[in-house]
Amino acid sequence: MIIEFEKTSDDNVCNFYPENNMFEGDALDCFDTKTIKKSPLAEALFDIKGIERVLISKDMISVKKNKDALWEDLKPQIISEILDFIVTGAPMVLVEKTENDDDILQKVISLIDARIRPLLHRDGGDIEIKNFENGVLEVELTGRCAACPYAMRTLKDGVEKILKAYIVQIKEVKPYQNE
Repeated sequence: MIIEFEKTSDDNVCNFYPENNMFEGDALDCFDTKTIKKSPLAEALFDIKGIERVLISKDMISVKKNKDALWEDLKPQIISEILDFIVTGAPMVLVEKTENDDDILQKVISLIDARIRPLLHRDGGDIEIKNFENGVLEVELTGRCAACPYAMRTLKDGVEKILKAYIVQIKEVKPYQNE
């Protein structure tokens, strides 16, 4: 079983990619006692000293460490915990009940931080969440991305596609219209 490891533009965040999908459902962002309890895998990862946040999606586990921890120390421990869950077939995420917009927005923020923002940073841009209501996310591309002639394509073919793939409650991503 191979688990690939990828650093992001944030030195404190790394993504782990197991060969197989880990569960069906939305991404789960674990950052406090309440959210950690929803995932036995997150509980195990938080037992490792230096872990601050864990985002679990169907094909990726994104881990944020504190600034003093070293990836050289954490990486083998994280991979070992993930492998234990895969090999034993233990549930990584517990089935959760209906979520409100705040819960969904937390997932969106985590997914943007893990998957979208690093790509935009490479091109000198960034993204700001302006509004989320009834499954419609309004965002503003900033930096070089704001003036790019392909900004709408980035928004629809990139940002929207990624968010809808991981968070079923996202119906549309559109540019923010300042009234």
